[in-house]
Amino acid sequence: MTGSERGAGDHADSHSADDYSADQHSADQHSAERAHRDFTRSLSYGDYLQLDTLKAAHRPVTAAHDEHLFIAVHHVSELWLELIVRELEAAMAQLAGGITDAPLKGLTRVVRAQEQLTNAWEVLKTMTPADYLQFREAFGQASGFQSAAYRLVEFLLGNRHATLLGPHEHRPEVHARLSAALHAPSVYDLTLRLLAARGLPLPPEVLARDPCLPPTPHPAVLDAWLTVYRDPDTYWDLYELAEKLLDVEDNFRRWRFNHLTTVERTIGLRRGSGGTSGAGYLARALGVVLFPELWEVRTNL
Repeated sequence: MTGSERGAGDHADSHSADDYSADQHSADQHSAERAHRDFTRSLSYGDYLQLDTLKAAHRPVTAAHDEHLFIAVHHVSELWLELIVRELEAAMAQLAGGITDAPLKGLTRVVRAQEQLTNAWEVLKTMTPADYLQFREAFGQASGFQSAAYRLVEFLLGNRHATLLGPHEHRPEVHARLSAALHAPSVYDLTLRLLAARGLPLPPEVLARDPCLPPTPHPAVLDAWLTVYRDPDTYWDLYELAEKLLDVEDNFRRWRFNHLTTVERTIGLRRGSGGTSGAGYLARALGVVLFPELWEVRTNL
């Protein structure tokens, strides 16, 4: 091919690309012109999501620039927590009915929502100690420790103590919901009942334990999981469920760790606004194990 031929080809390609771009622009413009504009009798995007109501809840109490960031991150986190609660409760209802496969979808969604929760700390970490101190005193004793949605997630997963109901006594409906979760089986309790239903021997002290207490390791539970993990082909549904539960706890640990490091780099070792020891309390929480035998089984295989 001669230089003039190559030049002609390049010129033709340029025209072809320009024509395509023009056609695409025309199609996009035509599509935009056909978009719905009259919402007098139907819901618009903002109407459906009630964006005015959502934005009205964003009400900083100071003029500090970073208070907007602080409120936005916590609002978004609360929405993710509410979704996690909804998915956990749905999965637990299925487990209570003896279903093992369908809950995996809900638990996978829980894991993905947990990832968003953890990433939210990365945004909040852009706030320096000086930024935070500009509005810290304005919200008094308000603290994430008082989050009802977070507490409900913990209760559903099995980390529960009756004393944690205290901050919610001023809201009877919230207190009642948390109390109900405290006295009901956790997601792990329901899973262990499935193991027993499949013929894996578990004693009464495991199957009828006090649900108000956090889980404690039991050798019979470890033996049951060893049976599952040594023969995954026979117990594939239980094996897969166990691994999904471990995904949930793994992500929960990551969220807690990011929470701790965010607090440490923002207020150091100062006491938290809710009255806890702050970073010290969060550091101790890292030692909480929700599904102990699912971690221990790996050592014993």
